[in-house]
Amino acid sequence: MAWNVETIVSLSAYIGGGLAMGLGAVGAAIGEGQTAAKANLAVSRNPKISGDIFKNMLVGQAVAESASIFALVIAILLLFLDVQASGPLKAAALLGAGLSMGLGAIGSGVGSGNPAAEACYGIARQPAVTSQLTTNMLIGSAVCQTPAIFSMVVALMLIFIDFGSAPTYPTWAALLGAGLSMGLAAIGSGYGGGLAAGASCEGIARNPKSVANVTTIMLVGQAVAQTPSIFGLLISFILMFKSFPESSSLSAAMALLGAGLCMGFGGIGPGVGNGMAAEGAVRWVARNVEHAGDLMRIMLVGQAVSQSTAIYAMVVSLVLIFVV
Repeated sequence: MAWNVETIVSLSAYIGGGLAMGLGAVGAAIGEGQTAAKANLAVSRNPKISGDIFKNMLVGQAVAESASIFALVIAILLLFLDVQASGPLKAAALLGAGLSMGLGAIGSGVGSGNPAAEACYGIARQPAVTSQLTTNMLIGSAVCQTPAIFSMVVALMLIFIDFGSAPTYPTWAALLGAGLSMGLAAIGSGYGGGLAAGASCEGIARNPKSVANVTTIMLVGQAVAQTPSIFGLLISFILMFKSFPESSSLSAAMALLGAGLCMGFGGIGPGVGNGMAAEGAVRWVARNVEHAGDLMRIMLVGQAVSQSTAIYAMVVSLVLIFVV
């Protein structure tokens, strides 16, 4: 079998497509299953409104499905797109695109299932506030999809941008690192945002009068939880668009690949941790509305400390890119 450049590019596209859809299916399926499980629990608690619970379950599952639809789009592009710019760099870019989208869809899929599940159960507890719960669920779930959208943007750039003018070594490692940086960092932010959104639906069901305070703190907490994925996006952009001098040294390539891995893995924990801090604040503000300001302040301080580890990862990534 002749391993020419076109064959390598095709193999990378096929592997990238498989990774995009295979990994992309994981999170959405878990999130949808979680929603269905809580919907069954809700119906057993209040069978008289099973129709409302069922409709809310389907809406919530549809939002959670979005991440896997993004993955499907990228997978189809990788499998059937006629790639004009054929070369070793295009092979690395296509493989990086699959990793970015596949990994990036996991956290958003699981995270979106959390508010959908809690909204279903909340409707069983408080049928009178069904519309408020559904609205809050949709807002929270939409924010959870943001990291998956970032991942899709990076994947599309890797697919359609022509990197042919850049030196193969060490740019191939930078393109793979770009996909890993965005894909991995999106996992924590997507899941962490879902923790905050789920707690908000639970809080509204517990105390419907707290909907304004709960929604506000949820959005603030989710915004902070998204920042690790933004750091991952930043490192991805630098790796894609910075010009690197040609070098046959393996250390140069590994420094760029390491930068992507550093930021990607370094963004998972802070995204989840920030979501946990927001989850605690959102859940308890519904029980102590008069202390909403204190709870938000403590949440933000706690998130800032948790966020520091993502900043450390970004600093090390920048050192690997610009110094090493």
